[in-house]
Amino acid sequence: MAEPLKFSVDGQILGPGEAFLPLPDDGLLRGDGVFEVLRLYGGRPFALDLHLDRMARSAESIELPLKRSALEHDVDSLLLSLEHPDSLLRLVQTRAGRRIVTIEPLPVHSPAITLATVTYAPTVVLNGVKSLSYAANMQVTRMAKAAGAEEALFVRPDGVVLEAPTSSIFWATLDGTLRTPSLEAGVLDSITRRKIVERIEVEEGEFRLDDLLASTEAFLASTTREVQPISSIDGTNLPSVPGELTLRAQKAFSVALAEDLP
Repeated sequence: MAEPLKFSVDGQILGPGEAFLPLPDDGLLRGDGVFEVLRLYGGRPFALDLHLDRMARSAESIELPLKRSALEHDVDSLLLSLEHPDSLLRLVQTRAGRRIVTIEPLPVHSPAITLATVTYAPTVVLNGVKSLSYAANMQVTRMAKAAGAEEALFVRPDGVVLEAPTSSIFWATLDGTLRTPSLEAGVLDSITRRKIVERIEVEEGEFRLDDLLASTEAFLASTTREVQPISSIDGTNLPSVPGELTLRAQKAFSVALAEDLP
């Protein structure tokens, strides 16, 4: 990824190479902290309140006092200095209480993506928490690329499908039912996932990998990807890329954007 365009550290706006994190801080040394990432459309943040709500829940889960009002002030100040309107906005608070807000370039995603499954046992104590401990997520992506795919897909040891490292997954069954793993299965309460589930009919539950591999179409949903079709999983090509339900989900998310950013 290219260098972030701008930083705010404890309210001070800095450029690349100017920002430093005072030590000791277990946010850096142990990955003890929380974060959120959201998109800026035309310089405006999408679903900022929902992301801050989830950040607050994550902080509460690990007993980290969150300085929400200070973060909101930091975001407002940083957005006023914005020169690149279509960007990512990252919010971080570390165990030492450091507030970090960054504006970063949007990653480039392909029109469709290939996945490779990786067996993964969720850490139950951190279910639903967006903590800074993301080493496992980064490693499985490297493992998937080594296997010839572009991204990984977490599957529990009992064969139940979870999610990609930074995305939710949806797929269509042979009878046209759109499915996605339930939150109770051990996946993150994704904001993009929520916007889709609120607008089109989706069956949530615990579904096994063979159900996904038999699907007619599938897609990932996330802040950076929005809705991205999946072309193959473990070398199995999916029939429709994108399929009818993928296009419907893309339209549903477009409606969510229009409602939030009129």
